[in-house]
Amino acid sequence: MIELRNPLLGPRLAPTDGPFDPARAAREIERCLERDDCRRLETWLAEALAADVAEALSHLDATLAARALPLLAPAGRAEVFGYLPLDMQSALVAVLPRAPLTELLEHMSADERADLFNALPPALREQVLPALAQAEREDIRRLSAYGRDTAGAIMTSDYAALAPGLTAREALDELRRVAPDAETIYTAYVIDAGRRLIGVTSLRSLITATPDTRVSELMERNPIVARVGDDQEVVAERIRRYDFIALPILDDEGRLVGIVTADDAMDVAQAEATEDALLAGGTAGRLAGTVRGASIRQLYRLRVFWLVLLVFGNIFSGAGIAHFEDTIASHLALLFFLPLLIASAGNAGSQSATLMVRALATGDVRAQDWSRMLGREILVAGLLGTTMAVAISAIGVWRGGPDIAVVVAITMLVVVLIGSLIGMSLPFALSKFRLDPATASGPLVTSIADVAGVLVYFGIASVVLGP
Repeated sequence: MIELRNPLLGPRLAPTDGPFDPARAAREIERCLERDDCRRLETWLAEALAADVAEALSHLDATLAARALPLLAPAGRAEVFGYLPLDMQSALVAVLPRAPLTELLEHMSADERADLFNALPPALREQVLPALAQAEREDIRRLSAYGRDTAGAIMTSDYAALAPGLTAREALDELRRVAPDAETIYTAYVIDAGRRLIGVTSLRSLITATPDTRVSELMERNPIVARVGDDQEVVAERIRRYDFIALPILDDEGRLVGIVTADDAMDVAQAEATEDALLAGGTAGRLAGTVRGASIRQLYRLRVFWLVLLVFGNIFSGAGIAHFEDTIASHLALLFFLPLLIASAGNAGSQSATLMVRALATGDVRAQDWSRMLGREILVAGLLGTTMAVAISAIGVWRGGPDIAVVVAITMLVVVLIGSLIGMSLPFALSKFRLDPATASGPLVTSIADVAGVLVYFGIASVVLGP
């Protein structure tokens, strides 16, 4: 039974009451549904935060979650639904009866409805469209027509617009009228008869102005905007940089067609960070939905490409070892240091690549900064390599004598330098070819550094020690 004062399941309480546990909440919801104890469940669903409810429901099977959702009021149901991962939303659309589904879609915001529509398979799309009013169908088709990862794909058409000739009193009346449907009313957009954006004003400005002041006198002209075709990362960065609540989106003719809100920008930033992390780990493509909900086929497809490709890339390491078989046979102590040296090259390369990928992603470093960063990286890598060479030389003397120690020390310096330069330069090169710099991290840099490390190590050994 759900106890409303239980810090696990109740509304968000003070931090001393303990953190919310969605997995345990999900189990309690399941028990209530099994016992048909809807009264307590309805009470908790009404009082808990929508994000907490959504996280708990995401731990349930779609059929169980579909039984719990209708216990919420229509507006609360849409809010909770919006917090669910898209794969869970799609699963719920497939099992919800037509009447609750229609009511749910009517209360969803325009951008969330469009995102859901894009995530549905064709058969479910045909099931969803008849459940919507004509205006909502047209809105979905329009928002769904924009390219993936563009501003148009993440914007909403639920914004507050004002005419420049309105007084502050009339403008506030207009905001009261549109508030139930608008994504935000804290920023209002001033448009002319052709829906071209001519300025923005804030709710604060309207409230503090004298009632007869015209909106045209209160608005800020030449606002910062984005175009429907702009990359969503650009939009998110603009919202972050200027601390906007929302950013207006214009079409090619300068007409206001939507806004991107700060919460959507945060979702974009999280999605991009997740994608970069996956690329850095050596995956190909995007993960639709969550890792927990991903199928075996999805996970296999994401990971197999780079692993197979890098297997063939590492053949060069084997070829390098085979080329220096005579040197290795004469000085078997060299093999003791091989894993250590190539690992050091890969680690140095991964560190450098991670720093550059993040710097490029945040705009801290740009493509034209490569030459300046190169000089700094050579100096830093040289210092790192020298430190590591000194640290390993004593083990070299102990394990193989002074000659081996010299080979290992020189190799350590060179491979750390090479690995660092590879790790630093690859993100710049990929960025120049309009590829995601995150691809340069992890397995790719490590594999290249491994091959270079083997060739350098045994090349130096053959020169110093002889064949």
